[in-house]
Order: sequence, then C-alpha cells, then structure tokens
Amino acid sequence: MATDASAYSARHLSVLEGLEAVRKRPGMYIGTTDSRGLMHCLWEIIDNSVDEALAGFAKRIEITLHADHSVTVGDDGRGIPVDTEPKTGLSGVEVVFTKLHAGGKFGGSSYGATGGLHGVGASVVNALSARLDVQVDRGGKTYAMAFCRGEPGRFADPAGGPDPDAPFEPFTQNSELDIIGTTKRNVSGTRVRYWADRQIFLSTATFNYDELIARVRQTTFLVPGLNISVTDERGLPGTPGEHGPVTESFEFDGGTKDFVDFLSADAPLTATWQLTGTGKFQETVPVLDAKGHMTPQLVDRECVVDVSLRWGTGYDTEVKTFVNIISTPKGGTHLVGFEQGLIKIVRKAIEANARRLKLTAKDGGERIEKDDVLAGLTAVVTVRFPEPQFEGQTKEVLGTAPIKAIVAKVIEQEFGNILNSSARDEKAQSALLLDKIVSEMRARVSARKQKEISRRKNALESSSLPAKLVDCRSDQVSESELFIVEGDSALGTAKLARSSDYQALLPIRGKILNVQKAAIAAMLSNAECAAIIQVIGAGSGRTFDLSAARYGKIVLMTDADVDGAHIRTLLLTLFYRYMRPLIEDGRVYAAVPPLHRIELVGGRGPKEYIYTYSEPELHRKRSELRRKGKKYKEDIQRYKGLGEMDADQLAETTMDRDKRILRRVTVANAESAEKVFEVLMGSEVPPRRQFIIDGAASVDQTRIDFEA
Repeated sequence: MATDASAYSARHLSVLEGLEAVRKRPGMYIGTTDSRGLMHCLWEIIDNSVDEALAGFAKRIEITLHADHSVTVGDDGRGIPVDTEPKTGLSGVEVVFTKLHAGGKFGGSSYGATGGLHGVGASVVNALSARLDVQVDRGGKTYAMAFCRGEPGRFADPAGGPDPDAPFEPFTQNSELDIIGTTKRNVSGTRVRYWADRQIFLSTATFNYDELIARVRQTTFLVPGLNISVTDERGLPGTPGEHGPVTESFEFDGGTKDFVDFLSADAPLTATWQLTGTGKFQETVPVLDAKGHMTPQLVDRECVVDVSLRWGTGYDTEVKTFVNIISTPKGGTHLVGFEQGLIKIVRKAIEANARRLKLTAKDGGERIEKDDVLAGLTAVVTVRFPEPQFEGQTKEVLGTAPIKAIVAKVIEQEFGNILNSSARDEKAQSALLLDKIVSEMRARVSARKQKEISRRKNALESSSLPAKLVDCRSDQVSESELFIVEGDSALGTAKLARSSDYQALLPIRGKILNVQKAAIAAMLSNAECAAIIQVIGAGSGRTFDLSAARYGKIVLMTDADVDGAHIRTLLLTLFYRYMRPLIEDGRVYAAVPPLHRIELVGGRGPKEYIYTYSEPELHRKRSELRRKGKKYKEDIQRYKGLGEMDADQLAETTMDRDKRILRRVTVANAESAEKVFEVLMGSEVPPRRQFIIDGAASVDQTRIDFEA
C-alpha cells in the first residue's frame, strides 16, 4: 500500500561505511560472485606482488592453493609498511587491508607504473574473505595481523593450524600488529593467505588452475626475470595435482617478442617484429599537497609503448593488450591507437607499391580495411604509465584518452621503418605481407560478391551456381542437405538414391587442394574449392556468414578406403580453415557407407541383407548368424567404393534419414585442432614424420578401412 510521501525522511537512508559497502554490493568491485569473481580477488593480491617486481624490488612470487580452499600469495618485495600512518593512526598493514582507496599507488613516488592503482584491491579481498592473514618481513622482524570479514583481531587457532571457523576476538580499543619472529636484515616480503567467504561467493565457485597457470605464464612473459611458482595442494580431479601436490614454475628472459612466438599457432609469414617508443602527455589529477589536502594539478606523464607482432599464413587474429602488465581483454584506447596506426601505415605502403601489387581498376577502388590487415596477425600490445584510468574496477578497458595518439604514432613510425627498410630480409618479408593483405582484400570483395549472387534462385531467376551442382527443391535451410560426393560414378547412383526434395549433390574430382599449405589466393582460384564455397553461399575466411549458408547439413560422402579418407581429410581442412563456423555449429558430417553386405538365404519372401561397417563387425555378425542357425552366402560382397552400390543400397545405408549413419564433425578444442591440422596437413614435414613414427606401433590394421 502506498504511504504518505512526507513519511519518507532522512532516517530511511542507509549509509554504508568502510568495507560494509563491499560486502553489500560485491558485484561493483569484482564483477560476479561465481568463479570469475573468486579469480578476480586472487588477481588483485597477485597484482600487488607483481607491482613490487615492476618497481624492481621483487624477483620471486609464490602462489599456493591449499586443500582447505584458502590461497597464499607471497613475494620477496619490500614488504607492506608497518609503521604508523599519520592521518589514521593505524599501521600501514591495517590501512592497506581495511581502508578503501588507500595505498602507495596514488602519490606516484612509491610506484611508477602499476596494475593495482585504485587502492581497493587488498581491502576488497579482505572484506570478502571469511579470514585473511598477512605476514610482513621487514627490518629484521616478521609482523602479522589477522582479519575476520575485514575486521582486525585475533583467532584462537587449534593446534592443527589456522582455521577460519576458530573463535575470533576483534580489537576493541587499539589495533595491534603482532611481531611473531625475526628475519635477516636483508630479507623482506609479504605473505597473504585468505579464505573466501562462502556467505558471499557461490558454493560452486572454485579457483581455476588452468586459468591461473595461463595468467602466471603471461605475467612472466611481460616481466622478464620474474619467477612465479604455483603449487596446488587441493587434489581436485581433472587437475595436475589430482594425485598429490604439484608445483609449476615460470620464468622468461624475453619480453613481448617471446610472448608473440608462444601465442602464434600458424606457420610464420614474417619474422616477429618488436616496436618500442615513448610519448608524453599532460593530465589534471588530484594530488596531495603539503597540508594533506587533495588539489587538482596539471602533471606530466610519460607512456612507454612496447608492441610485438608477426603475421602467419592463417587468417585468425590474436591480439592481447596490457596496461602495466594488467590484461585488458576488452581493449581500450591503446588498442584503438594500435589498429589506427597499423592500418594507416599499411595503406600508405600499399599505395606506394600499387604497381607491383597489380592494383588495377578491376579492384573497384576498394580500400584496405581493418580485417584485411589483421588477418593472420598475432600481436601483444603493452603500455606502461602512471595512474591509468580504467572503466571500472575490473580493469577490462583502458580509458586514458591521450594513449591512443601516442600508440598510433609509435606504430606509424616504427612499423613504417620496417615496411620501408632496404635490408634484404625485411624487404622480402614486407613484400610477402603486403601481398597477403591485398589477397585478403580481394578475397573479402570476392566473397561479398559471391554472397550477393549465390542466394537461392526462384523459378523466374537465372542460377549462377556451378553446372555440376544437383540442387534440391526445398528452400528451407534447416531441412536441406548438401552431399559432397567423391567422383562422377558415385554421383550417378546418388542421383537415384537421394530425396530430391531436400538432398543436393555436388561431385568433386579426386583430391582437392591442400589449403593448409596453399595461400588464400590459390584456394580461391582452385575450381573444386571455389565451387564448394560458392554452393554453400556463405563466403569464406573472415567474411564467412553462417546465417547465409544455403544448407542445414553438409555431408562428406567419400569411399570407405584410404583414398576416400584422404579426400575427406582435405575437405575437412578446407572447412576448418575457411568455413569453421559450420563445424562449430555442428553442420558438417561424414557419411558412413558400409564395407560389406551379407545376403541371407533360406528364408521366404524378399531377400534379406545385413550391412557391416568394419572387419571386426563382419566377423561378429557372421558368428552371431551361425549361433542362431541362420544361413548366408559365403561370397560376401565387399564394397570398394560408393559407385559399386546400386541406388537402393546407397539410399538404405547412406542417404535415408531413418537408416543411415552420420558422424558429426566437432571441434572440442580449437587450439588442439589447429595443431593437429598443422601437423597432418601443414608444410613442415619433420613433425608429420615424427607423428607417424610415434603412432606406427599403435595402428590397428582393421581400423584403416573404417576410421582411416
């Protein structure tokens, strides 16, 4: 029921102070309260230690995932200050872990470029922890303090060790920083152990080991010489520590250049180039004056840009961006500047080389677009400068505006020097790169044109589809099926066996081009590859549009022999490289034609046949028939190809929806699939030879006919 408006007064307002706001609205600070939020808390503590390494004071960080669901992060940095902070009268440790927007990263003197700059990381983790223990080695002593849901005090721990459920007594008068031991004078560092509060986080939230390892490896690439170790004591199924504690350690002396080499999955087209530079800008920020007041001042900033990049033979793009080693997965001003600078200098280079690149009127005055330049690019973009402005505490997007122009200028200058270099290697690689970018542009234009003319035609329209296509009558994509058939002999039988309402046929001659080795221009000029792309009607590569595909199922129907398996592999390579969304959407299938036909004898009525699909299945079926006393002709038919079947047999075994067997092609792990295709179909012979040698002993001869 509505109440009188005058009854709503100031006493109805809630004022959340200190860490109460964090516990009340955790999503504002860590995004979610599931596993992602749990991992975000861990990043906040790790980033504080990494900032010590960036400042040159830490060389080692140790991370331990304990069996009791707690986690410890320790470093050998300077240690959190333990003296009294004059404004609050609290120790530096308590200020860091209990006061929002407090720390050593605001004034600019303690840290130059940091990731944790909002001053809320450690205090937010403390607020969302059932218990947090911190130990600091500093000045020859080890200091300690404990917190229960953000409140300092002491736990009465049992003999077995620290327990978040142990009795807790908060400090009532003055907080105390306990001294629990001594260290050598030159030893310093900080150790933080915390137990996430299950009143806040979902019961299913867990620390993701693989994500942690990936982040740690990434950090050691970006901070050369830093050693980070991860120990997992949880014994969780499906993790490396499933059968006991396991430790992984990472340390790299390279930088972004080595990181790019690690990320690159395809064969290289160019070398890995590192582009570095600096730029200065000014911004107005609140600064503490001598009286302790925050006053706006115009300060000078310097931004250090470090970019490494290389192009490969593929068309997938992998660009990772970082600000002070903090990943910005959604980009920001540094990414915008990188792309703008890259596109601008590439366009200039292509205009200068238009004659060699044979850019003529037939190209229709098309301009190089971003996707053309980024195809096959692997890059790591990092910027370092004090007090970057992020869009939100989760730091996924950089918002500092002047960085865009600085990064763009560095890219234009440094990458321009490479493209215009007279050195033999760089000149040759630049030529290959420009050729690839122009080929990508032409492929994009060609795909767009094909998409415009390859829609289904009605009776009043003329068809521009390949003459050898035997299309179906239905225009319902979800119902239609395209069978890619090996050879004209199988096509003749398939015409009689198909349902013309919804099954289309496209014959291919022999083995198509191996697109894993060939350039995109060679693929588009290959008659068989071009016909397949045109018939499907959704384009190829980066321009592929799944919604434009003309068929709901693509079925690869090849002979059940080694040659058929090879053709199927070549077709799958084409789909994986240039029409991958079809595979990811589960639209690509492999037909499973039978190998044998058993004809039963002695019965009445029409002849009865049994089909088998492998040698072991044939032997089992024959044994089963003998046990049941059923007779069959000993002269069992062995199909050598689809063309040996008559239409009824092909329909019954391979094309009839109610009786056929189809194997759906899926990609469970794109990265693993990429490596498999590169080993089996790529241009590098030694890895393929080693793969064959390693697997030779495990080959089952009976599987060759069926699985190939």
